[in-house]
Amino acid sequence: MTRWRMPAEWERHDATWISWPHHEPDWPGKIEAVRWAYAEIVRVLADHERVEILCDSEAVRDSAVAMLRAHNVAMQRVNLLLVRTDRVWLRDSGPSFVWNANGEVEMIAWGFNAWAKYDNYARDRRVPAAIQAATGLPITQAMRPDRPDSPIILEGGGIDVNGQGRILVTEEWLLSDVQVRNPGLTRPDYEQAFATYLGCHDTIWLGTSCVGDDTHGHIDDVARFANFDTVLLAYEDDAADENHASSVDNLNRLKLAAERQPLNVVLLPYPRPVIMDGQRLPASYANFYVANEVVLVPTFNDSNDRVALDTIASVFPGRTVVGIHAVDLVWGLGTLHCLTQQQPAMALHTRV
Repeated sequence: MTRWRMPAEWERHDATWISWPHHEPDWPGKIEAVRWAYAEIVRVLADHERVEILCDSEAVRDSAVAMLRAHNVAMQRVNLLLVRTDRVWLRDSGPSFVWNANGEVEMIAWGFNAWAKYDNYARDRRVPAAIQAATGLPITQAMRPDRPDSPIILEGGGIDVNGQGRILVTEEWLLSDVQVRNPGLTRPDYEQAFATYLGCHDTIWLGTSCVGDDTHGHIDDVARFANFDTVLLAYEDDAADENHASSVDNLNRLKLAAERQPLNVVLLPYPRPVIMDGQRLPASYANFYVANEVVLVPTFNDSNDRVALDTIASVFPGRTVVGIHAVDLVWGLGTLHCLTQQQPAMALHTRV
């Protein structure tokens, strides 16, 4: 028995948490377009669940309200909170919501150091505390297994769970010598942390994420659970493309994982390479977000958009699948899953 279990993303939500865009350097020349994209995201979400929006200032909040009203958003399901942030990527700076043994919702706060890459993250480190203050939910700081006095550095975009004890991560994220989050932490150490804080006792280690991934290895651009025994894998068929070799490697690793416990693998295409100012961006349909009754999928003005939408719809029966234009969003090196964080409802039947 473990104290907590992280539910799968498709479990019932009480809310989705996002942060309104305000840091222009994340989207040079495109932040206004990105704000309108956010308004559309909130419009879709608010038809299905409450949306909690962190706003860096009163001016940001007022601008957000004007854009949301212009998009005919159901404002009775939107709550805007004044919380200072450095960036908007709540998947990574925010807490992970879990169930305790009674099925009650609690939060796990990870240490955050801006992907071991950027210097400005002091405000983002305080996001879990701000969400705790707003919700009143119990919160626990996750600590390193080898040094119980030190927080473990992790981001929500690096993990994907099936809600029944399995978790997807990449070696590139946690075991490489680039953008090192937790110097000295080993594979068994991470697996112990996943078991302790997320109730995950079977870790599936993939190799690398996609080309252009600023985080150096987040799983949510390449592989996602669609149900307890099905994984959607971003797969590049073109042998000349930079994503091909990693696609083949990740598929082989999933096949090995299926030998110890059944696992269905459904392949998602990649869109054409999305290039901005000579930089290939991490454009991937795998960065979808599952909300109540709906799945939001990033689209890229590409012929594979339709293929991806149909594929995702096939593994999420009963949910509406909505494409969200993400060519501007991905200029910030992330899309729909990166910017959202789900708050699950209380569990009706809990096995922790």
